[in-house]
Amino acid sequence: MNKETKLRIHNITARAVLKSGSEAWVLKKREEQRLEAAQMKFLRHFLKITKLVEEKNQRIRQKKTGTQNIVKEIKRYQKKWIQHVQRMDTNRLPKQALQYKPKGRRNIGRPRKRWRDQLHLEVQGTGNTSNPSGT
Repeated sequence: MNKETKLRIHNITARAVLKSGSEAWVLKKREEQRLEAAQMKFLRHFLKITKLVEEKNQRIRQKKTGTQNIVKEIKRYQKKWIQHVQRMDTNRLPKQALQYKPKGRRNIGRPRKRWRDQLHLEVQGTGNTSNPSGT
């Protein structure tokens, strides 16, 4: 197979599998690293570039294949999803789930990173998703 055909297969299958269900993910640093590693493993194998060859991931992605970082694609997909949910009627279940505020108290300790907090920080443009807010 030629390079273009392999790249189309990657775009149709591998990227779709890596992004499936990602609109509701809370991405932590470790998960971002693993997603990027999976993408780069496929691309290096497809281009027949071993890890012994010191080739930067960004150069492989952009110059040789023209693909984008999978984590950036997922974050863009999540932003589009939240905009879609915000446009929905208030009687729709995804909109109700997004607007739901539980009553009661939280557990002791640092709050878990939530999907809403992650998206809120990214929409603000800070990009710093490691500090969840307590809202």
